[in-house]
Amino acid sequence: MSHFAKVVNGTVSQVIVAEAEFFQTFVDTSPGTWIKTSYNTIANTHPENTPLRGNYAGIGYTYDSTHDVFYPPAPFASWVLDHDTWTWKAPVEMPTDGKTYTWDETTTSWKAVPTANTANTK
Repeated sequence: MSHFAKVVNGTVSQVIVAEAEFFQTFVDTSPGTWIKTSYNTIANTHPENTPLRGNYAGIGYTYDSTHDVFYPPAPFASWVLDHDTWTWKAPVEMPTDGKTYTWDETTTSWKAVPTANTANTK
Protein backbone atom coordinates (compact mmCIF):
# COMPACT_ATOMS: atom_id res chain seq x y z
CA MET A 1 0.00 0.00 0.00
CA SER A 2 1.03 3.56 -0.61
CA HIS A 3 0.17 6.86 1.03
CA PHE A 4 -1.27 9.84 -0.82
CA ALA A 5 -1.79 13.42 0.34
CA LYS A 6 -4.56 15.68 -0.93
CA VAL A 7 -3.07 19.12 -1.53
CA VAL A 8 -5.31 22.17 -1.77
CA ASN A 9 -3.62 25.51 -2.45
CA GLY A 10 -0.26 24.14 -1.26
CA THR A 11 -1.57 22.71 2.02
CA VAL A 12 -2.22 19.05 2.85
CA SER A 13 -5.87 18.57 3.78
CA GLN A 14 -6.04 14.77 3.87
CA VAL A 15 -3.79 11.70 3.80
CA ILE A 16 -4.98 8.25 2.75
CA VAL A 17 -3.59 4.76 2.25
CA ALA A 18 -4.37 3.29 -1.18
CA GLU A 19 -2.93 1.40 -4.09
CA ALA A 20 -1.89 3.56 -7.04
CA GLU A 21 -4.52 1.77 -9.14
CA PHE A 22 -7.21 3.22 -6.86
CA PHE A 23 -6.79 6.59 -8.58
CA GLN A 24 -7.58 5.06 -11.99
CA THR A 25 -11.24 4.72 -10.98
CA PHE A 26 -11.52 7.14 -8.04
CA VAL A 27 -13.62 10.20 -8.83
CA ASP A 28 -12.85 13.21 -6.65
CA THR A 29 -14.73 16.34 -7.63
CA SER A 30 -13.42 18.47 -4.77
CA PRO A 31 -10.53 20.90 -5.39
CA GLY A 32 -6.98 19.68 -4.92
CA THR A 33 -4.44 17.20 -6.18
CA TRP A 34 -3.45 13.78 -4.81
CA ILE A 35 0.32 13.40 -4.43
CA LYS A 36 2.19 10.28 -3.31
CA THR A 37 4.05 10.53 0.00
CA SER A 38 6.32 8.05 1.78
CA TYR A 39 5.65 6.99 5.35
CA ASN A 40 9.37 6.18 5.68
CA THR A 41 10.71 9.55 4.53
CA ILE A 42 11.69 11.76 7.46
CA ALA A 43 13.92 14.84 7.27
CA ASN A 44 14.70 14.02 3.63
CA THR A 45 16.06 10.58 4.49
CA HIS A 46 14.69 7.08 3.95
CA PRO A 47 16.16 4.04 5.76
CA GLU A 48 16.19 1.82 2.67
CA ASN A 49 15.59 3.90 -0.45
CA THR A 50 15.77 7.33 -1.96
CA PRO A 51 13.67 9.76 0.11
CA LEU A 52 10.38 10.80 -1.45
CA ARG A 53 9.34 14.45 -1.23
CA GLY A 54 11.27 15.53 1.86
CA ASN A 55 8.93 14.26 4.57
CA TYR A 56 5.89 12.10 5.04
CA ALA A 57 2.95 14.45 4.53
CA GLY A 58 0.66 15.30 7.42
CA ILE A 59 -2.51 17.34 7.56
CA GLY A 60 -1.53 21.01 7.65
CA TYR A 61 1.86 20.38 6.01
CA THR A 62 2.96 22.52 3.07
CA TYR A 63 3.59 21.03 -0.34
CA ASP A 64 6.26 23.03 -2.18
CA SER A 65 5.68 22.20 -5.85
CA THR A 66 8.85 23.98 -6.95
CA HIS A 67 11.01 21.62 -4.88
CA ASP A 68 8.48 18.74 -4.88
CA VAL A 69 8.60 18.33 -1.08
CA PHE A 70 6.34 18.27 1.96
CA TYR A 71 7.30 20.03 5.17
CA PRO A 72 5.53 20.64 8.49
CA PRO A 73 4.21 23.95 9.79
CA ALA A 74 6.81 26.10 11.53
CA PRO A 75 6.79 25.45 15.29
CA PHE A 76 7.73 29.08 15.96
CA ALA A 77 7.82 32.23 13.81
CA SER A 78 11.57 32.70 14.31
CA TRP A 79 12.58 29.23 13.12
CA VAL A 80 14.12 28.75 9.68
CA LEU A 81 13.34 26.06 7.12
CA ASP A 82 16.36 23.87 6.37
CA HIS A 83 16.27 23.17 2.63
CA ASP A 84 18.45 20.07 3.00
CA THR A 85 16.23 18.25 5.50
CA TRP A 86 12.97 20.16 4.94
CA THR A 87 12.59 20.54 8.70
CA TRP A 88 12.55 23.65 10.89
CA LYS A 89 15.64 24.74 12.81
CA ALA A 90 15.91 27.18 15.68
CA PRO A 91 17.89 30.33 14.86
CA VAL A 92 20.18 29.44 17.79
CA GLU A 93 21.59 25.96 18.42
CA MET A 94 20.27 24.24 21.54
CA PRO A 95 22.97 23.83 24.23
CA THR A 96 24.44 20.36 24.53
CA ASP A 97 25.35 20.40 28.21
CA GLY A 98 23.06 17.56 29.25
CA LYS A 99 20.24 19.76 30.54
CA THR A 100 16.71 19.78 29.14
CA TYR A 101 15.73 22.92 27.24
CA THR A 102 12.60 24.48 25.84
CA TRP A 103 12.35 27.18 23.20
CA ASP A 104 11.34 30.68 24.35
CA GLU A 105 9.97 32.54 21.34
CA THR A 106 9.77 35.86 23.21
CA THR A 107 13.53 35.97 23.72
CA THR A 108 14.35 33.68 20.77
CA SER A 109 16.56 31.59 22.98
CA TRP A 110 16.69 28.22 24.73
CA LYS A 111 15.67 28.16 28.40
CA ALA A 112 16.72 25.39 30.75
CA VAL A 113 13.81 23.40 32.16
CA PRO A 114 14.00 23.27 35.96
CA THR A 115 14.45 19.77 37.33
CA ALA A 116 13.30 18.47 40.71
CA ASN A 117 16.83 19.14 42.02
CA THR A 118 16.95 22.75 40.82
CA ALA A 119 13.30 23.79 41.21
CA ASN A 120 12.51 26.19 43.99
CA THR A 121 10.43 24.09 46.36
CA LYS A 122 9.46 25.63 49.69
